[in-house]
Amino acid sequence: MHIEITSANFESEVLKSEKPVLVDFWAEWCGPCRMMAPIIEEIAAERSDIKVGKLNVDEENELANRYQISAIPTVLLFKGGEAVSASVGYKSKEELIKTLLG
Repeated sequence: MHIEITSANFESEVLKSEKPVLVDFWAEWCGPCRMMAPIIEEIAAERSDIKVGKLNVDEENELANRYQISAIPTVLLFKGGEAVSASVGYKSKEELIKTLLG
């Protein structure tokens, strides 16, 4: 199960997380974001070594701007409070894991 990421919990859930955190920057109106949703959920269900969160860019514009999100879906991998890799646009589950987790 993924975590809803907001400005209220971003620091505790992402920046101070002991585990790496995948954050899916998305919006309701975004078709590719909706196509990625089941993939994000699968990763969340299958991987206990990472945390998975979703951040709605329309509701959390300040956070989207802070990380220079200019296209969605964008998925960032955070480790130790830093964004260490990114994936922009629709990707298959295999591509997403390979791009972000190696």
